[in-house]
Parts: sequence; C-alpha cells; structure tokens
Amino acid sequence: MWLNKLQIESTFKSHDTEEFLDIIFYRRLGYVFALASKRLGISPNGVTIISILFGVTAGHLFFYQNLTVNIIGMCFLVFAETLDSTDGQLARMTNFKSRFGRILDGLGGNLMFLSIYIHICARFVVNGGTPWIFLFAVITGLSHSLQCAIADYNRNLYLFIIFDKNKSELDKLNDLFPIYNKLSWKNNFVKKLLMRVYINYTKEQEIFSKETKSLFYYVQNNFINGIPENLKEKYKNLNKPLLKYHNILTTNTRMMVLFIAIIINKPEYYFLFELIILNALLVYVILKQEKNNKNLLESAKTIYREKLNNLVSV
Repeated sequence: MWLNKLQIESTFKSHDTEEFLDIIFYRRLGYVFALASKRLGISPNGVTIISILFGVTAGHLFFYQNLTVNIIGMCFLVFAETLDSTDGQLARMTNFKSRFGRILDGLGGNLMFLSIYIHICARFVVNGGTPWIFLFAVITGLSHSLQCAIADYNRNLYLFIIFDKNKSELDKLNDLFPIYNKLSWKNNFVKKLLMRVYINYTKEQEIFSKETKSLFYYVQNNFINGIPENLKEKYKNLNKPLLKYHNILTTNTRMMVLFIAIIINKPEYYFLFELIILNALLVYVILKQEKNNKNLLESAKTIYREKLNNLVSV
C-alpha cells in the first residue's frame, strides 16, 4: 500500500499544487486508468480524446430537464475529468510529454465547457427563457478562459521556481512563433491550428500577469545553473498561500457548483457563480500575485547583483 502511494505521488506535478479532491480521488483513479492505458498501448493524447468525447456528451445530457439523465451527465463529466487526470499521469509515467499534448488537453477542457454552456442555454430557452442567455454564456466563457489561464500560469511558475523547469509547462510567447511559422496550413493543419490557439492563450496569460512574466523571464535568463535557495524560500512563503485560490479557479469547485445548480433545476445560476464569485476571486489573485512577484523580482535582481560582485571580487 505504501509503495502504491509513492507510485501514485510520483505521477503528481507536485504535492503543493494538487487539490485535495485530486489527491483523494482523481489522481488515485487516474493512476489505475493510466496503468491500464499503458498496458493497452493507449497514448496520453488518445486518453485526452476519449475524455473530450465523454465531456462533450455530458454537456448534451444537461440539456434535458430530467434529473436521472442529468445525473448520468454528471457521471460522464466526472469520468471525463478522471481521464483528464489520467492523460497527464500517463505522460509523466511513460515520459511521453509534448507541447501539443498539453495544448490538446487544454482545448479539451474548453470544448467540454463549451458543450455545457450551449446546452444549459438551450435548456433555458426551451423552457421559456430569453435567448439573451447565450450572450451571458459568451461573457461567462471568456471569464472562464481567463480564470483558468491565470491559475495555470501561476501554478506552473510555482513548479518552475520551487522544483525545476522539467515539472513546469511554461512557455515564452516569443518562443512559440518560430514553431508556429515552421508549420504549414496544408501539411500540418491541426497542429498549426492548435499552436495558434496556444499562442493566443499564452498571450492572454502574459497580458494579465506582467510582473509574473517579468519574474519568470528574469529568473530563466539569469539563473541558468539553478535558482538560489533563498529566492525559492521567499517565493514559496509569499505564493504558496495563493495556490488554494488558483485551484478554486480551475475545475473541481466549478463542477460542484454546476452539479448543485442542475440538481435544483437552476443550471443558469452557475453562470452567476462564474461571473460574480470567480471573477472577484480572479481580481484578488491577480493583484496579490502581481504585488508578490514585483517584490520577488527586485529580490532576484539583488541576489544576481551580489552573485556578480562576488565573482568579480574573486
């Protein structure tokens, strides 16, 4: 049992960045599915595609004003989220990680929630509601995208600084354009389309995380041989308390609220949760994270100058 626990934890990105529900449920079940997928020869991208199919189908099942059908949809969505955990665990288990796999995984999450939004709106209109709900859903979807993008950016920076760059999936925007330009629409249509989506996603992250971006670029460029331990410690003390808020901005909390809204037959209330509660949390997280990282950037510059002065004096 202890060995299994160690094996499961070896497929985590890190214990610090994992949500409680992921640790006790999704990662455990995902590990079992990852082992099965490995034995069956299913790739991480194959798992991601299966996850998308179940997630999109779940969204359709939320259209019906029938609690039994809705509960089946909830089970499908939980299964899809389990497979979303599985693909990453399988990639780390088999060392079959790729940028395009990460992009496909992110796109899958967006497609699942797009299906959910469309079917919730259609359900609302069919039952006498105003079609303006679709505009409401578009604004909600844009909010959702930004919330997840900011949470993803900051959690990956945490992995980059506290652990190592191999655990992080951060990319610089300028590094992506040469990859995009090498792909042709004729011969690499899907990959080029995914890269275009990813470039827009990364641009969104950097626009709303200017101080965080500056810290990431500075540390990557100036501490090539390793980030100093005193900078790591200061970063962890300031930013680890924010991880719980980043986690709320991702999937598990919004899924629980969605399920409650569907059970009480008011799925449109879910939009209010995203627009009011999660956006308020997003504003707080951005302001706090940016303030912390501006302070940390100054610390990084001081440490680097001291390092240069020591080299000169030697």
